Parts: sequence; C-alpha cells; structure tokens
Amino acid sequence: MSERERIDTDVVIVGAGPAGLACAIRCAQLAKEQSRSLSITVLEKGAEVGAHILSGAVFEPRALNALIPDWAQKGAPLDVPVTKDNFYWLTEKRSWRCPIPSLLNNHGNYIISLGRLCAWLAEQATALGVDIYPGFAATDVVTDGENKVIGIVTSDVGKDVNDRPLSDFTPGIEIHAKQVILAEGCRGSLAQKIMKTYQLQAPGQFQTYGLGFKEVWEVDSPAYQPGTVVHTVGFPLSHNLYGGGFIYHANHQRVYVGLVLGLDYKDPYLEPYAEFQRFKQHPKLRELLIGGRPLKYGARTLNEGGWQSIPNCSFPGGLLIGCSAGFLNVAKIKGSHTAMQSGIEAAEHLFNTVFNSALVEADYTQRIKDSWIGKELYRTRNIRPGFNKGLKRGMLKAGIELSWLGRLNPYTRQHRHPDHSCLEDKSQYPKREYSKPDGKLTFDKMTSLSRSNVYHRENQPIHLRLRTPTIANEVNLTRFSGPESRYCPAGVYEYLKKNNRYCLQINAQNCIHCKACDIKDPTQNIEWTPPEGGGGPNYGDM
Repeated sequence: MSERERIDTDVVIVGAGPAGLACAIRCAQLAKEQSRSLSITVLEKGAEVGAHILSGAVFEPRALNALIPDWAQKGAPLDVPVTKDNFYWLTEKRSWRCPIPSLLNNHGNYIISLGRLCAWLAEQATALGVDIYPGFAATDVVTDGENKVIGIVTSDVGKDVNDRPLSDFTPGIEIHAKQVILAEGCRGSLAQKIMKTYQLQAPGQFQTYGLGFKEVWEVDSPAYQPGTVVHTVGFPLSHNLYGGGFIYHANHQRVYVGLVLGLDYKDPYLEPYAEFQRFKQHPKLRELLIGGRPLKYGARTLNEGGWQSIPNCSFPGGLLIGCSAGFLNVAKIKGSHTAMQSGIEAAEHLFNTVFNSALVEADYTQRIKDSWIGKELYRTRNIRPGFNKGLKRGMLKAGIELSWLGRLNPYTRQHRHPDHSCLEDKSQYPKREYSKPDGKLTFDKMTSLSRSNVYHRENQPIHLRLRTPTIANEVNLTRFSGPESRYCPAGVYEYLKKNNRYCLQINAQNCIHCKACDIKDPTQNIEWTPPEGGGGPNYGDM
C-alpha cells in the first residue's frame, strides 16, 4: 500500500462554505496588507464549490460588506433585493396574515442562491492566491506528541466495500499546517471528534437541531412576485412541534419552497419528509405551485441552539467557525452572515496571535461573544427554548423577548436534553397515515432524490456505520421506527423482510449528507463519516 503524501501549508481550512471562504479571503487580505507570504489551503468535500450548499437563500450582506465592500462592482450574485415580507399562520385550509416579527424584516437583504455566492467567493479567494481543492474530504486530524492538532488527513480513494484497496487505490494526503480551521457546516464529523477529544462543550451543554427541506420550482402563476419573502407557522406541524415554512420568490420564475422542523420531536411515527409534502398541499402554496415544475430537492440539518450552545471554539492548533460551532440565528432563520463574520473574526484573531505573537487579545471564543455575532445571538437566546411548551406559548414568549421587556431579562433558558433523547416509545402514539404522492405537488422520496443529483462511487466503503449492529433490530425496530425509515429524508435506512424477519439495509449511495440520522438516532448508534471526496448531492445553483 502506498504511503501518504505530505503537503505543508500555513493555514488549512476544511469546508468551502461561507465561513471557510470568508476566513480564507480575510487571511489573504491581511497577508497582503502586511506584505507577508502566507499559504492558505481550502478543502471541499463536494465535487465543486457550492455542490453541498443548501440554504433558505435570504442573505443579509452585513459581513460581505465588511469583507468585500465593492462586491456589487465585482459581480457578486446577489440578484434579487427583497421587496416584500409576509408572515402567515396556517391552518389546514386557511391562512391568516400576522404582524411581521422584527427579526424577519428583510429590508436590505437579498434572495440568492448561496451555492452561487460560494462559487463567486471561491473566485475572489483564488484571485488572492488561496488554493482551493474541491473533491477532497477530510477524514481525520494529525496531532503531535503533545496532543496539538497539526494537520488533517484526506480520505483514501479506491477501496471496495470491505475496505480493501482496488487497483486504482490512492491513499489520502496529510496536510500539515500551523493552524487548522474547521468550517464543515452543521454537525461536521471532524468538529464532533474535536469537541469530544478536547471537551469543548461544557457538561450539560447541548446543541439542538432542525431539519430543513427545500425545493426549487419553476412556476407560471399570477401569485409569483419576484422579491417576495413569505414565512409561515402552523400547518402542517402540530402545536407542540417547533418549525415553520418559507417561500422565497427569486428571479427567472423560480421560487424556493421549504420547511424546517425541530429534531427534538417526540413522536416516532412522525415522518419529516411527509410533513414537507403536506405543506405543499396547503391552498396558499397550491395556488403558486400548481402547473409549475420542480427542479431540485435537498435537505440539511441546521444548528438551532444559539448562544447557550456555543462551545469553546478554540482547540490546540485550530478553531471552529461557522456552523461547525453553531452560529445560526434561529430567530432570523439566517446563518450565512454570522458564518462569514466568524470566518473574518478567525482570520483577524490568527493574525493577532499566531502570526503576530507579540500581540495579546482575548481568546477566539470571547472575541466571537464580544462581536456583533454574540450580541445577535444573546438577544435571541431564549426564543428557541421558549417553544418547548407549544407554538402559541412560544409565539407569546418570542414577542416578549424581542420587546424591551426581553432585553431586561437576565435569565438564559437552557437546552436540557439532546434531540435524540426526546424520541419516545411508539407504544405511546397512534400510527400516522400519510396520503400517497400525487406526482404534481407531492412526490415519493426516490423521485425527489433524483433531483438532488446525488452520486457516490459504487462499491466504496459504507460511510454510515453502526456502532453495534444488533441494536438496529433489538431497539430501533422494536421500540421506535417499525419497518419504515422515517427521519431520513433520502431513503438511506430500509428494513427488508427476509424469512419472516426484518433486516436493516443501508442504502449509503442515497445519502445527501444531511446528518439527520447522526443526530436523531435514539441510541446514537449511527456514526456519519465522510465518504470519498466528490460524493454526495450536487445542488448546483440551488
């Protein structure tokens, strides 16, 4: 077996999303300002920059304004200014217009394709001398004898399903760096490992997550109004389930339609994908979508914990940035602006410490909390926990928190349980029956999956691992899921009946890297690991 090649660089950034690219650009800008020679390497596990980016696609340009003030002249793809906001409470057949919460006022924001914006940011980074390598998945870290992280390892390529080298086997590469920046996005595999190894989360501190679905439709309807942003609460979600819907009217007759629901739900018979299909059957969406054409489908988890879930973002030899650390503002339903700013803060912190060691400043985590990211997240810290007692009570508490009364509240509500522990025994719930897809507004999972352009090389090692294989039948099947696969939005986990007993089949080739299984599995028996680089969905300009 061939030995790994080694590459040395000053900074290696894992993930070419908004946070990673902003960090790379700011590092390159600072090096140029200080006439310093600095090598910056960015790895992206997607086949191309933007391939794995799934976003609600309303963008607040605050961090971009600071990073690249002349972005408009340079052709940044911020195509559609928001011209109208609407907020609705939905029942099964009706819609009620509500006052727009202050944090959902999108004046000055843009409806965009975040994938296209990341591709443009990659061009700006490359022009500054940053090296970007798509199709390379980081699977492990390299440490020195003192347990400091000094680099990362990329995935091997060319192994069979039994982990044996094939004729075209190529070992992964070791990339050594003075600083390792993890910008993998929500529930990044290396970030999870680092947080556990270095105990970056305090005892009793939990992250909480949502699962977001999105489709891109091409419509031909009088209801289509480019620049319009619609957010909804209520239908199809029950009153005790956190979440809501969105409809963003982009250009070229396209709309982004999506639903986000909290992964702290209790009912094991609930199927998030089917709830998204129900959402599209509401009259408010039917009038917009009927006769239109679905173009793309995707799903992704997102961090919802906010202020009280922020871990220590520094570890020996590196930093966590973006959604690897969990900077999404759930009350705004936005995280790209905070992710980018965290990358900027990380770059400036490195130049104030690692590369100019004579300077002294607070650690990176404190720097984040002192920045406008921290101020934003602190103000909204009690909104997500306020919905634990139901939608109506949560809406009332959110209103109070966003008023002057909320600013006087010294108390921070904690997330008391990890999401996987919330799932309850199926014997406590009636089985849910969902209607069959109509092929016009609603679709089965495999039809939707075909619109995600998902691809993994056949016969590669399965990247979804069961820590204890027998638990799938002895616990999950018996107490929680039954023979159906519910929380996965891509049909990865399938129980097949053979000789009068069910066997779990893992269809890893379907995986769209959403991480819902890694988060929601009630026994935490599933470990999501990166497949070969270049695999997974290809959302393109979604």
